[in-house]
Amino acid sequence: MRLHRHLRVCLLLAASLFLTCQPAWATKRVALVIGNSSYQNVPLLPNPANDAAAIAATLKGAGFDVVDSKLNLAASDMRRALRDFADQARDADIALVYYAGHGIEIDGTNYLIPTDAKLERDTDIYDEAFSLDRVLLAIEPARQLRVVIVDACRNNPFADTMKRTVASRSISRGLARVEPTVSNTLIAFAAKAGLTALDGNSKNSPYATALVKYIAKPGLDLRRAFGFVRDDVLQATGNRQEPYVYGSLGGEDVALVPAPKTEEPTQAANPQSEIRRDYELALQLRNKAALNAFLTQHPDGYYADLAKLQLNQLEAEDARVAAIEKARQAEQQQARLTSQGAQRADREKAAADLKAAEDARIAAENAKQAAQEQAAEAERKRTDSETAMVAALSANKPAVENSVAGNPETAAPVQADKAPNLAALSPEPGQTDVAKTDADKADIAKSVQSELSRVGCFTGAIDGQWNAASQRSLALFNRHAGTKFDAKLASLDALDAIKLKPSRVCPLICEHGYKADGGQCVKITCAEGSFLNDDNECEKRRGKKPVAKRNTDERPLRADRPVRERREPTVDAPRRQATAKSGGGTGQIVCDQYLCRQVRSGCHLEYRGGGGPGGNTGNVEVCH
Repeated sequence: MRLHRHLRVCLLLAASLFLTCQPAWATKRVALVIGNSSYQNVPLLPNPANDAAAIAATLKGAGFDVVDSKLNLAASDMRRALRDFADQARDADIALVYYAGHGIEIDGTNYLIPTDAKLERDTDIYDEAFSLDRVLLAIEPARQLRVVIVDACRNNPFADTMKRTVASRSISRGLARVEPTVSNTLIAFAAKAGLTALDGNSKNSPYATALVKYIAKPGLDLRRAFGFVRDDVLQATGNRQEPYVYGSLGGEDVALVPAPKTEEPTQAANPQSEIRRDYELALQLRNKAALNAFLTQHPDGYYADLAKLQLNQLEAEDARVAAIEKARQAEQQQARLTSQGAQRADREKAAADLKAAEDARIAAENAKQAAQEQAAEAERKRTDSETAMVAALSANKPAVENSVAGNPETAAPVQADKAPNLAALSPEPGQTDVAKTDADKADIAKSVQSELSRVGCFTGAIDGQWNAASQRSLALFNRHAGTKFDAKLASLDALDAIKLKPSRVCPLICEHGYKADGGQCVKITCAEGSFLNDDNECEKRRGKKPVAKRNTDERPLRADRPVRERREPTVDAPRRQATAKSGGGTGQIVCDQYLCRQVRSGCHLEYRGGGGPGGNTGNVEVCH
């Protein structure tokens, strides 16, 4: 009986010893990596096979239990690979699928395209391709984390030749936005929904290069790893490609590769670390409510200032969106008034409103850009300072441990001195830049001015004075080159970036009356009958409209008008004959309705009223 009890105790001790010796992070991790390059019916894609090989090597080096790498899969092979991987994910804690190749979005659903697909009609997509939902179904059994990485947002040649069986069916560029229905699932796209990704000029695409750099870093939270991937891709592509992640995880850090655990002496909780953790959580949410909640709990201090910068960035973005909408409405109002033939005053008011809205939009764009650059610069300095502090602690740790081990009495003073050393190692923002002499700064400014002049962004004097004109020139270069250098500072990074530009970057701007012709401004000459308007364009001169008016020069004066002849009666001839036959008398003549004759001798004319043609009484002959 006693022997039986001893055996049972030994078995329990052995079992407990076996369990305690297992690694704390011994989770099963499986991955399926697919790279489709050699398509049978469309041109070759060179990068997907290389990208898949690089990702597979990275995951194998990170200690994944299963990494199933497949290249150039036809439809049957791809179906078999997904079915086999679903069996492996059933007893795994973490399941990851990486796909590089062609993809397409039809009616809001994303599809991955095998190498033997033809896709002659849009309905062939259901038979010859695999929806993203099919991939999500394969990894759904994983217990802790499910990740799908899709590097398939390239320009799709199938969309141009595919016949539409239904005119209303949409086939768009890139892939569509997707929201996972299962918790603890992340879906990462190489480009934002509706946009295409770039293959780059090297062996691997910019997205795959960044993934290899960050995704397998031990202890790095997966959300932060994708954030670093986004930053690297934006920088590599000149802000033309922005990766995007859909889905959400919990509040704990989730890393594909756990950080190695090391035994460290127990230390009192650092309040600054707690504040930093709260700040990073609010930063991951990236909304005003989270940042305002953080500022309510921590209203002062270094991280409060960082939170305010992030909040300013979000508010600037909201103001930019509102200004864009207002400018759009003003433009529509002006177009409506013009089409309706509104009065000139209304049209001028609409034009003034549109100009004001456009100015407000430009100001909001500039404010948003400035806020974004300021917040990004503050985050960069914070990361640099934390990295420097960690490196310094790592370098000092062996000496501290040896001192404590050799003389236990000095342990307390060493711990007491650690806090001041940590404070000294944490630089304030702005103290991380290396101080330069005035002469060096002037030389750099002069070189930057010279390069800006070469690319057509600077027209002032190259004197090394980094004044307002020079700052505007660098800001103009940022706008047209897609860079984000601090315009207030002439830096070596900006100088190197400008030197990489082989030709003009900024458009040639000429004064009124001149136009750009090649690399110089030439005077605008308008044809005869045209003039140069305020828009620097030749406009045909309009002639004056004829106005009807009385022409007094051609009308004869009243004195020069011919006297209208009095219409003679029909018995004119007998009258003249009677007048001619009469002889003697007073020389006066009297007329009746028949004829005219001389007044007889001894008679005279007397007016009795009336008169005129028609025989009315007028002058009568009176004889005594």
